[in-house]
Amino acid sequence: MRHQRGRVVDVETTGELVRRVAAGTTSLSGWRLRGLDLTAQSATLARCHAGEALFLGCRFAPGDEARVREQGALVFPDLPDSPVDEYRTGLYTARELFDAPVYRDTLDGRAYAWSKGRRNRDSALAKALHDHAVDAALATWVEGRDLVGVMGGHALQRGSVEYAAAARLGHALGASRTVATGGGPGAMEAANLGACLSALPAEALTDALGRLAAVPSFVPSVDAWVSSAFEVVDALPEPTESLGVPTWHYGHEPPNVFAGAIAKYFGNPLREAVLLQVCNRGIVFLTGAAGTVQEVFQDACENYYAEESALAPMVLVGRTYWTETLPAWPLLRSLARGRPMEAHVHLVDTLEEAALVVSGGPPPAARSSAPGRTP
Repeated sequence: MRHQRGRVVDVETTGELVRRVAAGTTSLSGWRLRGLDLTAQSATLARCHAGEALFLGCRFAPGDEARVREQGALVFPDLPDSPVDEYRTGLYTARELFDAPVYRDTLDGRAYAWSKGRRNRDSALAKALHDHAVDAALATWVEGRDLVGVMGGHALQRGSVEYAAAARLGHALGASRTVATGGGPGAMEAANLGACLSALPAEALTDALGRLAAVPSFVPSVDAWVSSAFEVVDALPEPTESLGVPTWHYGHEPPNVFAGAIAKYFGNPLREAVLLQVCNRGIVFLTGAAGTVQEVFQDACENYYAEESALAPMVLVGRTYWTETLPAWPLLRSLARGRPMEAHVHLVDTLEEAALVVSGGPPPAARSSAPGRTP
């Protein structure tokens, strides 16, 4: 059982419920009972008033559910067709998502297949409840952390110069910040890899890059790609934790295993917004295509309307790329001109410069829109 703010109490085992009631509890007001088999606990429930309690995915003996509802409890049923826990209280780990040797049999693979199946009210409810639970778990996880985002394309392959550079950026940032990425392959995996090894010397990262290069991509085999990554993680004495925020919307791209904490969502718009908002120390944008450009201007919108105390650096890496190949920089600079955010947007040529920008100064306040914001 874990105490939350105010009167809220989370109960996740039947034994804890029985012990609390035996000790004299007579009211479940403010309690959240999650995933409990209460079919043998009619007598325990009868000793308590269940008004204002919340039962999430619990099973009841005949008549008990109706009785607690009559007393004012809220009961959210377990949704049997969903492969995920809609009421989870923590973020995912890579081992939890890749819980079987063959990808299609893993939780991640099954959740992706289910998300692309026939849609109905139950599946929509399951996805919404799940994403709300992940959102709450992420809010708890990021509290007190200084997060720097690294955004970039999913197409970078292990063994490439660009992949190694992104990994070295993650390695440099992870020494003093918590690295956050979109949690997928390519530049995202590279940055999480570097952060994972940030407590070790650069030679350890070079060795890991060499071993991973033998399996450049998750195509054609997700299993080989994942297995080679776990071999690197399992050999580490103490991996440094970083964050990945992937989505089953792009489920054909599996999450990388180097993020120690994984906030995986079904809804991509929520995932995109949350990823940008939690990066209170700023974001480094590596070269990428449509998704990275979208993230640049979503982040620009956050900074455009944010209170001055909540501004966070935006660093675009690659002068030629962002001024000629995909000329986002001129528009971003014009958007920022004359506003408080102007001093917080940067165009650099090297990852060393990018790391320097996002590694100094006190962390800004949590991002929030200024009063009177208009779209």
